[in-house]
Amino acid sequence: MCRSFLLLACLLLLSGSSWGCFQCFLADLSLTMTRLCSTHVLDHYAITNVDSCFKMVGRAFDGNEKVIEAARVGDGYEDQLKEIMNNELLSIVEDIDKKLNTETDYEERLQTAADNFIAAASKLPRASECFPPCGFQGKNAVYNCVTCKYDSCEFPLDCPVKEMQVEENNRTRMMCDVPFRLPKNVEVVWRFAEEVKTQKVTLFEDVTTGVDVLYSIPATSLQHTGTYQCEIYSDGRSIVRLYFYLTVTPQVAVGHTELQEVFDLCLLPGGQLLPGSDDGPPSIFHPTLVLLTVCFTSVLLVIHLSLGGLILSARKDRISFEEV
Repeated sequence: MCRSFLLLACLLLLSGSSWGCFQCFLADLSLTMTRLCSTHVLDHYAITNVDSCFKMVGRAFDGNEKVIEAARVGDGYEDQLKEIMNNELLSIVEDIDKKLNTETDYEERLQTAADNFIAAASKLPRASECFPPCGFQGKNAVYNCVTCKYDSCEFPLDCPVKEMQVEENNRTRMMCDVPFRLPKNVEVVWRFAEEVKTQKVTLFEDVTTGVDVLYSIPATSLQHTGTYQCEIYSDGRSIVRLYFYLTVTPQVAVGHTELQEVFDLCLLPGGQLLPGSDDGPPSIFHPTLVLLTVCFTSVLLVIHLSLGGLILSARKDRISFEEV
C-alpha cells in the first residue's frame, strides 16, 4: 500500500499541470486520488492500475466541457464548487474503499458524479455581463476551473476620448461614470493636459483627488481647453481611465458667427426664403420669417430716420435763409 501511495504521489507531481478542474476542487488531491484509485482493477487483467484510473477521472471531469462551463461562476463562489466536487468524489471513495472495483464500475460512478456536479454547479450565481469597451471589471470575472483563477473581461483600462465643446464663460461638467459595478471603496483622481488632445499619461498633471466622480468648471475660459483624465482606483489598483477633450469657443467668435448667419439670411437672392420641407405651408411664426421681418423692418426704419434727418436739416437751412 505504501508503494502504491509513493507511485501515485510521483504521478501527481508529473501530471499536476494537466489535471485542470479536478485539481482546483479537491481539498487534498493526493489523499483523495490515493483512496479513489487504490481499488481500481482492469477488467481483462484483474490487476490494480492507478494510471488507468487517473485517465478515467480525466475523461469524466477535466475533458468534460459541460463540467468546465458549469464551473464558470461569479466572484467568490469557488468555495462552493470545491464543496460540491469533494462531496461527490468522497461518496464514491466511501463506497468503493473496502472492495475491488472493475473499470465498468468506475466509469459509471465517475460519470454519475460528473453529472451531479454539473447540475449543482449550474445553480450557483453566474457572473454579470462584461460591458465594452474599457475598464477592469472585477465583479464580472468568471471562474476558470482549468487554471483555478478568475478570468476578467480583458478590456483595456483606457476608454476612448470623448469630445466636448462649450462657449467661453459657460459652465461645463464631466462625469467619471462607468456602466459596470464598482467596488465600495474607490478613489477618483482628475488630471489635466492643457491644449492637447492626448491619452499619454505623462502629459497629465493632477487636479483633484478624492471620491468625487463629478468635475465642474463654473465659467470656462480659453485656458480650460485640453484633455481631462479621470482615473478610478480601488485598493491601489487602477480600474478605469476616462478621457474628455474640451474645446472652449471664444465669445467674440460666437457673436461673429451669429451675426454672420443673420446677415446671410438678410441677403438671400431675390428675396426668397431658405428651402423648407414639403409637409405643408410655412407658419407665419416660422423663425426664418420672423428674422427676415426684423431685418426688413430695421432697414426701413433706418431709411425713414435718414429721410427725416434730411428734411429737418433742409427746414433749418430755409429758416436761416429767410431771417437773413
